[in-house]
Amino acid sequence: MASVAYGPEAIVLVLALGGSAALGLTLPITIAIAVLLLVLVLSYRQVIAAFPDGGGSYGVAKAHLGRRASLVAAASLVIDYILNVAVSVAAGVAALTSAVPGLYGYRVELALAVLFLVTAVNLRGVATSARLFIVPTAIFVLSILTVILAGLFREGPVAVATGNAEQAGQVHAIGILLILKAFANGCAALTGVEAIANAVPSFRKPGVVRAQRAELALGGLLGVMLIGLAILIEKFDIRPVDGVTVLSQLTDGALGHGFGYYVVQFATVVLLALAANTSFGGLPVLSQLLAKDNYLPHVFQLRGQRQVYRYGILFLAGVSAVLLIAARGDMNTLVPLFAIGVFVGFTLSQAGMVRHWWHRRPPHWQGKLALNGFGALLTGVAAIVVTASKFTDGAWLIAIALPVLVLAMESVNRNYQRIGQRLGLGQVPDRLTSRRSRVVVPVHGVSRLTAEALSVARGLGHDVVAVHAVNTADAEDTKAFVRLLDDWQRWQPGVPLIALYDQRRTLTAPVVQYVNRCELDTVFVLIPEVEPDHLWQRLLQNQRGAILAHALRRRTNAVVCRMRFRIVQPSNTYAPAATRRPELARQTR
Repeated sequence: MASVAYGPEAIVLVLALGGSAALGLTLPITIAIAVLLLVLVLSYRQVIAAFPDGGGSYGVAKAHLGRRASLVAAASLVIDYILNVAVSVAAGVAALTSAVPGLYGYRVELALAVLFLVTAVNLRGVATSARLFIVPTAIFVLSILTVILAGLFREGPVAVATGNAEQAGQVHAIGILLILKAFANGCAALTGVEAIANAVPSFRKPGVVRAQRAELALGGLLGVMLIGLAILIEKFDIRPVDGVTVLSQLTDGALGHGFGYYVVQFATVVLLALAANTSFGGLPVLSQLLAKDNYLPHVFQLRGQRQVYRYGILFLAGVSAVLLIAARGDMNTLVPLFAIGVFVGFTLSQAGMVRHWWHRRPPHWQGKLALNGFGALLTGVAAIVVTASKFTDGAWLIAIALPVLVLAMESVNRNYQRIGQRLGLGQVPDRLTSRRSRVVVPVHGVSRLTAEALSVARGLGHDVVAVHAVNTADAEDTKAFVRLLDDWQRWQPGVPLIALYDQRRTLTAPVVQYVNRCELDTVFVLIPEVEPDHLWQRLLQNQRGAILAHALRRRTNAVVCRMRFRIVQPSNTYAPAATRRPELARQTR
C-alpha cells in the first residue's frame, strides 16, 4: 500500500515532459493500472488457494511450466524483492526530506539507517515485525484517505478536461510512447501484490483464508488510494518539484502546511520504511524453497534462534544497501528498474495457473481458467511494455541480471548434483571396512593444554604422535626443542614426539609435508588452542592454529579438528575434560 507514495509520482514525472495536456492523462492511466490490479488480486487469490505452501509464481511455474520457467520466475521475483526494498527506503527518505528540507544532503546516510532498522526488526521474527507494522499502516491509510476526502472538497486549480478535441490533438502530438512509459512507471505501484502468495506459510491458521482476505484488502485499499490521488493530481495541477514529492504537494494542497501535513508526511516516512517488509517476508521464504530444490546454497534453509531465515534477510539487506549507495538514495533513479521482474513473474504465474485448471478441472474450473488466462494476457503485454519503455532508463540492467541469475542458479544445482553423485546420495553404501589411521597433534611445549589434547587424541585411535616444527637455521629454536625433548622424556606421556626439521621460519610447511608422507588411509590432525574468556583476548593470540588448519585443509586430505579449551580461574590453569564446552565434545566424537 505504501507504493502510492511513489507510483503516482512516477507517472507525473514522465507525463510532465509532455506539458499540461499530458498531465491530464494521469487519471486514465491510473484507472488502467487499477484494472490490472483488480485482475492480479483475483488471480492471486486463486494462487493462494492452489499453492498454500507459498512460493507464488515460482511454485506455480515449477509445478506446471517446467524447471527453466520456474527459475525465470524465481529470478524475476528475487530481483524485484531487492528493488522493492531499495525503492521503498529511498521513497521514505524522500518523504522525510520533503518535510524537513535540511536533511536532503543526508539521503544516503538516512536510507542506510532505515534499512538497518528494518533488517533488525525482521531478524527478530516475522510475527514480531508484523505486530509493529499494524499501527503505522493504519495511520498511513487513514491519512491518505483523509487527504483524498479533504482535497475533493477543497477549492483548487482544475486541469483541462481530457475529452475535448483540442487536447486530443495535443495527446496525439505527445506520442503513444510517452503514455506507455508513464503507464510502465506507474506499474511500480503494483509490486508487492504477489508477496502475500509467496509467504502464505507466514500466516496463522487458517493460512489460506487469512492470506486471501489480506490480498483482497490490499487490492481494494490500494486501488482506492491510487485513483483518489490521481484525481487530486489533476485537480491541483501537480507538477514535479525538485526535493518535494508529489504526495507532499497533494497533502499541502488538501490539508495546508500545518499539523495535518506533518502527520501525513511522517506516517508516510514510517510506512515506506517498513514497506520493505513485503520483501523481507517474501524473499527469505522463496530463497528457502530454492535452496531446498538445490538452486541456492543450502545455508538459505537455515533458521535462526527466532525461527527466521536470517541468511535470506541478510542477503536482501546487503544487496539493497549496495543499490541505495549506488543510486545515492535517489528514488527516481531506482523506479525505472522497478516492476520489470515482477511482471515476468506475474505472467508465468498466471500461465501456470491456466495449465493447473486445465489438468485438474475442479467444479467451475472454466471461469477460473478464463480469469487466469486474461491475467496472463494483460501481464504479458504489460511486461513487454514496461521493458521496452524503460530499456534506455536502466531496464537493460535487469535484462542482463535476470538471465545471469538463472544461469547462476543452474550452476549451483549442477554442483549439488555432482556432490550428490560423488557421495552416493540415495544409494546403499558398501559394507564398512577397517582402516588404518593416525592422530597427529602439533605441540609447542609441555603443558596442561598438551596433556588434554593427547588424551583426546588417544580416545580417537591408538596410533597417536606429537609433532614439533624445528627451524634448523635458528640456534635459539633448536635449543628450545632440546629443552622440549628433555621435558617430554621426564613426562613420558606414552606418545612419541617427532621433530619436523625445516630451514625456513614456517610452521605449516613441515606439518603439511609430514601429513602427506603418512601412507595411511586416514590422518587426523588435532590442533589444540586456548579459548579465552573474553572476545578482546583473541587479539593476544598468535592465530597459529587457524593458519595451520587452513593450510592442512587446502593441501592435504587430513581430517582437521581445532580443539579449543577454555581458560578458567585461576587464569594459569586449563579447564579439565569434564568442564569443556558441548562443542568440544561433539568435535571429539
